[in-house]
Parts: sequence; structure tokens; C-alpha cells
Amino acid sequence: MYTGKITNNENFKMIGDWTSQSKTLKEKYPLLVDADLKFEKGNENDLLTRVGTRLNKKRDEVINILRKVQPSA
Repeated sequence: MYTGKITNNENFKMIGDWTSQSKTLKEKYPLLVDADLKFEKGNENDLLTRVGTRLNKKRDEVINILRKVQPSA
């Protein structure tokens, strides 16, 4: 059961159409640029680091932001 709380050790995996999700993120967070949102499957940690740095957010906050734009499982 998802409680909304994330630990720093949790492995985060992207699901769904990243192109669509990244467009939504850019609309919600205009500070984000294409380079921040570059994503290669298996390199989620790189994405989390770039987005977190740009938005000045902690890893768990970034994971929660990204989960909000992912399709419901």
C-alpha cells in the first residue's frame, strides 16, 4: 500500500509515456528545461538528481512530483 512517504533508499522506476509526462512537468514547473528532463530507461537516479537540483527539492519530493504525472497503476 502506498502511504505517500518515500525513503531515500527506495528504487523509483518510470512508467508510462515519458514524453507526455515531461511536457506536463514543464507546464507545472517552468524552471525545468529539456536537459533537466532527459531520461534514459534505467537512469532514473540521474533524472531525479537533475530535477531535484533545478527545483531545489529533496529526492523524496521529486519522486512525489514525478508520481503525480505518471499514469495510475
